[in-house]
Amino acid sequence: MRDGFQIEPNFVPTDDKVKLVDALSECGFAKIEVTSFTSPKAIPMLRDAEEVMGRIKRVPGVEYTVLVPNLRGAERALESKADEFNLVMSTSETHNLANLRMGREKSFAGLAEVIKYVDGRTPINVSFSTSFGCPMEGEVSQVVVEGFTKRFADLGVRGVTICDTTGMANPDQVKRMCDSLQKQFSNLQLTLHFHNTRGMGLANVLAAVQSGIVRFDGSLGGLGGCPYAPGASGNISSEDAIHMLDAMGYDTGMNIPKLIQLARELPKIVGHEVPGQVAKAGTTNVLHSEPSYVDELRRAQ
Repeated sequence: MRDGFQIEPNFVPTDDKVKLVDALSECGFAKIEVTSFTSPKAIPMLRDAEEVMGRIKRVPGVEYTVLVPNLRGAERALESKADEFNLVMSTSETHNLANLRMGREKSFAGLAEVIKYVDGRTPINVSFSTSFGCPMEGEVSQVVVEGFTKRFADLGVRGVTICDTTGMANPDQVKRMCDSLQKQFSNLQLTLHFHNTRGMGLANVLAAVQSGIVRFDGSLGGLGGCPYAPGASGNISSEDAIHMLDAMGYDTGMNIPKLIQLARELPKIVGHEVPGQVAKAGTTNVLHSEPSYVDELRRAQ
């Protein structure tokens, strides 16, 4: 909802957002990132954050999380009774300057202030953008990602999300990162966030799953993308990733038919086609009628 909608050019009506959150809440998700308490001037699409959070029907067992950029955002998020605050910074200095208009150390200090202000009232997750590579700097050292993870773990955050913001990760790199972080930070909730910019999104999900990761960010229909990565496509498609894991025998706990139906309705909401594939092709167990001539050929044999 947040990362998928935030760069859409046409405002999605508040009623549509509320209806979509309510429908997603019935699909089996553990967590839905509903909106962002960023300045409405910075992200006009999410200017209705308070109204959306106030109107959604909260389903027991689903966490409704929001992006919190600073102290003012934390104040608004507390009033909205969000279940989790998601704080964001980049592990790349250049991307942090481009995206947040400040260096990494200033970002860290600001987020540390938010953590201190929240003081345990709401669980906190920190998302590290460009953890697998920066479109301006190139490769980001795994040591840098591990260093920021430790600094926030020491501040008492509940979890961290390792983000492939511009789709630069590959499965081998993902496995190394996941193995190392799980070994060092076994008490943290680790989430992986992939984009499909270069077509490796689902391969990276699989690499992470095989390393033991069970939490992933995704976007219905594969919406989203980074404005600082020319040609960047969106997040991994939630329904595509869930369908893949289900087909492989993993218990996702998801209502896949309902999720796919929502994905099929998404183009009407955003006013354009979306990248997701399963909603277009159907699941692998949906079979099609054979052409009439096949039966004739069969009888003639």
